[in-house]
Amino acid sequence: MKILVTGFDPFGGEKINPAYEAVKLLPAEICGADIVKLEIPTVFAKCGDVVEKSIEQHNPDFVICIGQAGGRSCISIEKVAINFAEARIPDNEGYQPLDKAIVPDGPAAYFSTLPVKAMVENVRSHGIPSHLSYSAGTFVCNDVMYRLLHMLSTKYHHIKGGFIHVPYTIEQAVSKPDGTAGWDEKTIASGLEYAIEAVVLQKGDSGTALGTIY
Repeated sequence: MKILVTGFDPFGGEKINPAYEAVKLLPAEICGADIVKLEIPTVFAKCGDVVEKSIEQHNPDFVICIGQAGGRSCISIEKVAINFAEARIPDNEGYQPLDKAIVPDGPAAYFSTLPVKAMVENVRSHGIPSHLSYSAGTFVCNDVMYRLLHMLSTKYHHIKGGFIHVPYTIEQAVSKPDGTAGWDEKTIASGLEYAIEAVVLQKGDSGTALGTIY
């Protein structure tokens, strides 16, 4: 088994991106699955192209993209990506879409094909906070998740994929407003490893109700 795990480069004036910093700390093998690590650009559309080239090169069984969600306080396993791009800041090449479809005439949304509830439960069982998220935002994280699931739905039917958001590192949180969560990179990497464990070991998803009440 082979799993492609991607992480973004820094954006928005940050010196690091906790997503790829944590990906780099992952072991080369998790529960017998080979881990392929890839840094991708925080650039609309280009991120998806880079992921697809790696899919063609490595032919993984799973693709898990990781991104920074500054302000969140846990490992967020994403359930859904929407066909919508709107950026409060430009991406790393200066593009700032406003009310744009990611894939013209594509479905309004795609659901992750990973066992997302089992992933949350396995991370939590190891003492690391994790929640199921129903919004990957409208920036490049949502863009790559939607593009990934679109290509898996239309071209690479044997591959399953999804997305995980991680908090700021402690280094980043130092300059942020009071109350902003900051995690050390090793804890973020451990949370990702436990999420990936569930992907490898879980047959079907958990039946636990993790939905919101608002």
